[in-house]
Amino acid sequence: MNSEQDGRWAILYCPKKGKAKLREKIQQSLNDKGVEYDWIQSENADSVERLFAMLIHNGYKTIVIVGGDSALNDAVNCLMREERHVREEIALGVIPNGVLNDFARYWGFHESNIEQAIDWLIHHRMRRIDIGCIRYVNKRGEDCHRYFLNCVNIGLIADIMNLRRQARSLFGSRTLSFVASIFMMIFHRIDYKMLLRINSETLQRRIMTLCIGNGPGYGQTRHATPYNGLLDVSVVYHTEVVQIFAGLWLLLTGRFLNHRSVHPYRTREVLIEDAPHALVGVDGRLIEKPVGQYRITIEQEVIQFLIPS
Repeated sequence: MNSEQDGRWAILYCPKKGKAKLREKIQQSLNDKGVEYDWIQSENADSVERLFAMLIHNGYKTIVIVGGDSALNDAVNCLMREERHVREEIALGVIPNGVLNDFARYWGFHESNIEQAIDWLIHHRMRRIDIGCIRYVNKRGEDCHRYFLNCVNIGLIADIMNLRRQARSLFGSRTLSFVASIFMMIFHRIDYKMLLRINSETLQRRIMTLCIGNGPGYGQTRHATPYNGLLDVSVVYHTEVVQIFAGLWLLLTGRFLNHRSVHPYRTREVLIEDAPHALVGVDGRLIEKPVGQYRITIEQEVIQFLIPS
């Protein structure tokens, strides 16, 4: 290891149901490869930000999340509360272990190949990456914001992602949970009246779902690049029921952008002026519903992320 890697790593482990052996596998691999580390386990999803802040303040410079998109989201939001000079000293890494690992997969990290993920982390190759930010007012009149690595979903897919996460904890299988969540969506609203502005264009119509991606967006913004200073946007208009199910199937099979009702954009900012009934998901997790207009923007090259060598 070079001098930049002499310090101990902090491994923040977010347990996942049915993956009890993963901890032993990761620790054995780290030990075999001579990595010096301290292992911290989160008690629940709400403890990730608190523990990550503790690791920062204890002086760790390499912090690896063993978790999924939501755990990474918590880590990034904690990191963004620090001063710039503190953020620039910290390398964030991931070993995928979540319900959804979309951002990790974008870089080639897969839960099926933990050994390779650790080898890449050991090489300590860093890249400054972008993050998105949604700024809104909640029902109590408070100004809020939330950063994201992957995407913001507004409308139908936000509802599906929420149901899919719940179904995955019950069924385990990725495909089965997705099918179950689609079935449950039969009983939900399938389109939403929205008014939004993208670049110089104003859209005022019924929209089924809207995805604003810094990353692959669970297949909806798969051409997004988290280091080009731009957001990819997919707008899906209301369509016939048969076409809706065709579109959901394309999402499952990774060909969502082929659907004829998908309209793509690339921008630095999206202004949602009105979408009163649409749920909003940030990196696969619902946030409280915004009141009035809200804005999604991009912040360029603000996080140091460990990528494959």
